[in-house]
Amino acid sequence: EISCSLVGSEMCIRDRLFVCMISSEVGAQNQLPVYLDESRPTEERVNDALSRMTLEEKIALCHAQSKFSSPGVSRLGIPELWTTDGPHGIRPEVLWDEWEQAGWTNDSCIAFPALTCLSATWNPEMSYFYGKSIGEEARYRKKNILLGPGVNIYRTPLNGRNFEYMGEDPYLASVMVVPYIKGVQENGVAACVKHYALNNQEFNRHTTNVHLSDRALYEIYLPAFKAAVKKGGTWSIMGAYNLYQGEHSCHNKRLLKDILRDEWEFDGVVVSDWGGTHDTKQAIFNGLDLEFGSWTNGLSAGTKNAYDSYYLAYPYLKLIKEGRIGIKELDEKVSNILRLIFRTSMSTLKTFGSLGSPEHGQVGRKIAEEGIVLLQNKNNVLPINLDKAEKIVVIGENAIKMMTVGGGSSSLKAKYEITPLVGLEKRIGLQAEVVYARGYVGEPIGEYNGVKTGQNLNDDRTEDELLAEALTVAKDADYVIFFGGLNKSEHQDCEDRDRKQFDLPYNQNKVITELAKVNKNLIVVNISGNAVDMPWVNDVPAIVQGWYLGSEAGSALASVLVGDVSPSGKLPFTFPAKLEHVGAHALGEYPGNKEDLAHSKNWGDTINTTYHEDIFVGYRWADKEKLTPLFPFGHGLSYTKFAYGKLSVDKRSMTVDETITFTICIKNTGTCEGQEVVQLYISDKKSSLPRPVKELKGFKKVRLAPGEEKEVTLTIDKEALSFFDDVRHEWVVEPGDFEAIIAASATDIKKKVKFALK
Repeated sequence: EISCSLVGSEMCIRDRLFVCMISSEVGAQNQLPVYLDESRPTEERVNDALSRMTLEEKIALCHAQSKFSSPGVSRLGIPELWTTDGPHGIRPEVLWDEWEQAGWTNDSCIAFPALTCLSATWNPEMSYFYGKSIGEEARYRKKNILLGPGVNIYRTPLNGRNFEYMGEDPYLASVMVVPYIKGVQENGVAACVKHYALNNQEFNRHTTNVHLSDRALYEIYLPAFKAAVKKGGTWSIMGAYNLYQGEHSCHNKRLLKDILRDEWEFDGVVVSDWGGTHDTKQAIFNGLDLEFGSWTNGLSAGTKNAYDSYYLAYPYLKLIKEGRIGIKELDEKVSNILRLIFRTSMSTLKTFGSLGSPEHGQVGRKIAEEGIVLLQNKNNVLPINLDKAEKIVVIGENAIKMMTVGGGSSSLKAKYEITPLVGLEKRIGLQAEVVYARGYVGEPIGEYNGVKTGQNLNDDRTEDELLAEALTVAKDADYVIFFGGLNKSEHQDCEDRDRKQFDLPYNQNKVITELAKVNKNLIVVNISGNAVDMPWVNDVPAIVQGWYLGSEAGSALASVLVGDVSPSGKLPFTFPAKLEHVGAHALGEYPGNKEDLAHSKNWGDTINTTYHEDIFVGYRWADKEKLTPLFPFGHGLSYTKFAYGKLSVDKRSMTVDETITFTICIKNTGTCEGQEVVQLYISDKKSSLPRPVKELKGFKKVRLAPGEEKEVTLTIDKEALSFFDDVRHEWVVEPGDFEAIIAASATDIKKKVKFALK
């Protein structure tokens, strides 16, 4: 009878094979056990399941059984947990015990834009649609945990993994991460926010021991994680590889127990990064729940089953059986894992999902279009006027190179990828001639972990020959579009490697400089997840930040370049004029203590690093040091113009129990529809501790037709005025004078108004 009632549902096809296993549990009472009854409170179900499990079954739940899965309890019909890498798409299937591809032909996904692009939309609605769509793809692939999103703060432009994160500002990242999580988890898939915490570089990522003030920790590096827990309700968190205060982050008492559990009341699962666990007792007592990847070579470690030898496997069981430790911590871990299983793999409310759908492709395209940033547009070179253009020359490897493969664990097997050249050719069609020249040669082969792009971009010509060809075709062109920047190869935008230089690689600076001499309508599109040096900035009329845009990259870029869409992206991090204008480099502690680096002889040697810039990261540092950035945080131009009217405030003073609302009228004074991001910064005029000149505390994206105007309101409370006092270990708000700053970027100040806190 039970089976018949479930025919046609997913329950009896895959996740609910336990239906025929539980007859002994149902027994004469003819009713489900409490843990299987979804109408009962979750904690009752957790306690009931826990009471039925053996010690060995509990231990098994705490560690992996394959590269990307952990076991359930088959005797009780409790299913496995399956994880998948994100955060930009669903990773292709690998073999059970190896990193090699499983050879599936139905695991191609939609590649969504990198999270730097999502953050550049400054649009929480886009973040929700992103999470919902990628969650549907994960759900279709029967994945229970999506390993993302990432919210580590952009501390240096050399960090190879910045493209996976949401920028330099803790408030922006906090606002953008919440709807992503909610969208993912609506599908019955857990978001796993990473990498908690202080994983701000890839160089020596396993051995870097971070030192910083509590003030910097709480004000800069933790807020996005806190928002993920308190506002997003994330069901899981991934620990980081690095150390903090001498303990690895995946079993760091301060981070996992004192802050995550005790202060934030997190009730989800702490997952180790793959290979991030190093000690059994620390893992037991310091808050790790689920261990993955401690031997990434599967079963070749010389034991009968390598997974049973994980730190939270047989060594844990042995300690308990010998009476050296109790089971209090074990029951806490298993309770957390069971709670996650009830929310995901055992939930009958989860959707079926969908994979590689046209709808998901269009979501990715919309996000890409909103995230593309117009950095510079002298003489209104953009948008391209197709009515007057007969010949458009496209130059650069990044115009033809597929970018969905590579970069580390976020590498994808995309169902399709539209390159910039193809996107332009499809959009322009017969309206103009499109001519391509290589310009430079970077990485000719695209491959990661067995997934290959199929492209062979080998070119044996010299740099001088490539440059000569580019200059020849560019001279008489109506427009020249150079697609360059970085790629996802080692030492560029790539996991486990930091960039070696701030400059563009592959002779690109010379190519751009020479192109600017022969054509006045040069457009440079920088494809990267990081800021880059631009010594030619004054010679190039138009510059576009193009990010890694996923499957619909070419379509989105073409839409913006020809003016089908007016650009509305804003930078989520500062482009410094030079590397020495970054606090981490100005104070000399990146990538670590010089003495430690000099004396390090072995791979596992600890490298200490101190964040001497403290809370002054990104635009905070530029403001403090009075530095002029190449392009400031929050910057982004449009094809239309916006006028900011009078700024009004509902009160001139507030108490700590009140809010204060700022209202400003924005008008589109241009000739096309566009979107503007109204940014609110707060400046504390007098404080007992040093504070940034200003800090982002609110923003709103508004769409306006030509001639249209709207009122934009932004409300703050005492949280926006507070700072963390690391002596008192609490958030403090001091009475006094403040200033609200309405701006179009961190340096483009439009209006100011003073107010007081009583």
